Amino acid sequence: MQRITNFEKSNAYRAKIHDLIPGGAHTYSRGDDQFPLLSPAAISHGTGAYLWDIDDNKYLDCPMGLTSVSLGHAYEPVLERVREELLRGVNFQRPSHIEMQMAEKFLSLVPQHDMIKFAKNGSSVTTAAVKLARGYTGRKLVAFPGDHPFYSFDDWFIGKTACNLGVPEEFAALSVTYKGCDINSLRELFEKYPGEIACVITEPERSQCSIGCACNGNPAEFLREAIDLTHEHNALFIIDEMITGFKTGLPGSLVKYDVDPDMATWGKGIANGFSFCALTGKKEIMEIGGIRQTGAEKLFLISSTHGGETHAIAAGLATIDEFQKHNVINHLHNIGETFIQKNRAVIAKHGLESYIQVVPANWLPIITFKDRSGAISNGMRTLVMQEMIARGVLFQGALTPCFSHTEADMDFFAQAFDESLSLYKKALDDGYERHLVGEAAKPVFRKYL
Repeated sequence: MQRITNFEKSNAYRAKIHDLIPGGAHTYSRGDDQFPLLSPAAISHGTGAYLWDIDDNKYLDCPMGLTSVSLGHAYEPVLERVREELLRGVNFQRPSHIEMQMAEKFLSLVPQHDMIKFAKNGSSVTTAAVKLARGYTGRKLVAFPGDHPFYSFDDWFIGKTACNLGVPEEFAALSVTYKGCDINSLRELFEKYPGEIACVITEPERSQCSIGCACNGNPAEFLREAIDLTHEHNALFIIDEMITGFKTGLPGSLVKYDVDPDMATWGKGIANGFSFCALTGKKEIMEIGGIRQTGAEKLFLISSTHGGETHAIAAGLATIDEFQKHNVINHLHNIGETFIQKNRAVIAKHGLESYIQVVPANWLPIITFKDRSGAISNGMRTLVMQEMIARGVLFQGALTPCFSHTEADMDFFAQAFDESLSLYKKALDDGYERHLVGEAAKPVFRKYL
């Protein structure tokens, strides 16, 4: 395979950007500390399942915009719908008529829920759901699984992470955590804080649910038990479909497993990378964020100047249309299965089954990397990232299947992975440091830089 060696413009970009933007990016997981030194610092453009960096190097895209691009970059049917709205104006003093169209369309996908609220990012809608739960129940505490990676950049979540600088302890104390997918852990939390928990918010499933999870590979059973338990304690249950939405099913795991949460939060892939997120919920809960209950105390829910931008809503409508017309979910899962099988074969070819595992979640397959001692290793993962990037694959450890991915793309990935694992075997014996240029990628949520 041809190797990518020219990062001249990327190196110049890296040298300057941190003087202009804190962290060098607007999402920490896009930062330089998440990639090897030999990597693109900035992307020029993307088409379908491929990206080009500012040095004009071409890559097969695996992360797909932090999992937000579900159909493909610059996907024409979405762009066509967006162009139509751009020519009509994108932001008005009163709501655009397209808002009702999207509300009806999206809610038709979520029969459990009656009302919807739009926003521009996932943190806004998860925080709005938490606020509604507190207002509805009159309680303060928020419960979420402490072993899940991210729910919001707001204090109720960040205060419970290692990156809690700037969050008063008083705020952090209003959130409590339990072990994900573990009904006994959640039960113990309710017993510890009787009558104090306003809501439980959780992802409905993770890739890891398929291996070694407390739910024993049955997230549906955990969700049903957790919802019942939460309601027994007069709290509300919120499902966060940011990652699972438009991946596990249409619209997500909530419908896939036929569970009935009080609210759900949506974003990322629902508009093929455009900034459109949503909160859906039961009418009696959502209505307290409205203006029709005359005389009742007002709850200030979400008020976003850009939440109703017409082009982003149009992107969401077009994305839904494409998913329904082409059975996109089936394609995504087939691509995921192909990825799993091909790369398991590559790992077996090199005899590395004890050190590299492909997590068999066809909607978001993850590959884990271990060192000689059997410990999960960021250094070994970064080494693979470096080698895959050199072969034209932008890879951080997972594949987000999109509608533009093909079986040929999975063959290309497997070939690059095959070549990369030859160096991995050497690094197991003499350490990744001898083969990695620069430092290993670091966890986003770490106490010190």
